[in-house]
Amino acid sequence: MPRFLFKQMKIILRLITAIMVLFCWANLSQADESFDKLVQESRGTTVKWFMWGGSPTINSWVDTYVSEEVKQRYDITLKRVPADAAIFVNKLLTEKQTGRKRGTMDLLWINGENFKNAMENELLFGPITSKLPSFQYVDPATVEFDFGYPVQGYEAPYGRAQFVFEYDSGNLPEPPQSFAALKSWVKENPGKFTYPSPPDFTGSAFIRQAFYALTGGHEQYMQGLDQELYQQNAPKLWEYLNEIKPYLWQKGRTYPKDIAALDTLFERGEVALNMSYHQANAQSKILQGRYKNSVRTFVIEDGSIFNTHFTAVPFNAPNKAGALVVANFLLSPEAQLHKNNPENWGDFTALDLDRLDPKMQSRFQKLDLGEATLSLSALAEAAVPEIPSGYLELLERDWEKFVLRSK
Repeated sequence: MPRFLFKQMKIILRLITAIMVLFCWANLSQADESFDKLVQESRGTTVKWFMWGGSPTINSWVDTYVSEEVKQRYDITLKRVPADAAIFVNKLLTEKQTGRKRGTMDLLWINGENFKNAMENELLFGPITSKLPSFQYVDPATVEFDFGYPVQGYEAPYGRAQFVFEYDSGNLPEPPQSFAALKSWVKENPGKFTYPSPPDFTGSAFIRQAFYALTGGHEQYMQGLDQELYQQNAPKLWEYLNEIKPYLWQKGRTYPKDIAALDTLFERGEVALNMSYHQANAQSKILQGRYKNSVRTFVIEDGSIFNTHFTAVPFNAPNKAGALVVANFLLSPEAQLHKNNPENWGDFTALDLDRLDPKMQSRFQKLDLGEATLSLSALAEAAVPEIPSGYLELLERDWEKFVLRSK
């Protein structure tokens, strides 16, 4: 190649590189400017956050820390509205069908089958994650799917949870470590075990956990709903649950309506085993003085399901700007650290700690999760992914048909 052409090519390459760098900086600057506009637009406004309200600990965290911080930082008044996700998704669907362009909800706590239903009916505004500066601290690969359904940026993660069992080590030194052992233990200790009635989230998680364990593991279900596979395997679950039913609390004639009711039974000693889709729940209850200091958690050797929970913005949210500002704050390292502390909530972070600065990484690593909380390594070793939402809907429907109504 002639020398002058080589020099020209080098000059062109340098120009291209310079343009690309400028383009990247422009995009970053534009994103910052865009979020700054959202902040300015949302000042003095109210954000209505529709969310599950079954945990006093979570409600308190939202009503105090989050509300106070967004008010101080952004002059946003946060109003928590307790509601089951299925109910507000149906409300959104009605608003869409009736052509209501200005709705009543700004921010949602949503995931699983409710997110799937919302997406399939085009009920959400988005994609939103590209609008949130705090999303830079998230590994996108970890939030690509929600119960097997593609997220596509329409949800912003804000926490992670894993299913655990709880027991009082002072009264039960060796809890059952598998679903086979659990069946034997329940029969030997009648009235000392039960689970919340699905579709309560924790009760539903328990039957999903059992479904994995009793039918050969989770791997076979990860490609999406297979009706033939479900029809083949589901009877094994109903047989197990019906076999233990007469030995449950109240002889299986009734079930706790939700996890709060089961927590109360465990706290009173009416049942000897509890469960939670919140790995630090026991430690939080100990700190609140509700549980004995001897309460501990364990994961079943058949695997422990985990998931990520998200926030989303309705298609007709009246205050989209404010909702995005709040969603971004919930994902900020400061809010995630505060939430991760069992004294506040104990919910695990959705952030990739390697993306944080060393000082913030150190603060996360120094958190005292308490003796009742399993180590991250123990949880990770047992962790299995959530089931695709198609199976979840069938399991909840058929539990009522084949277990609740069975005699």
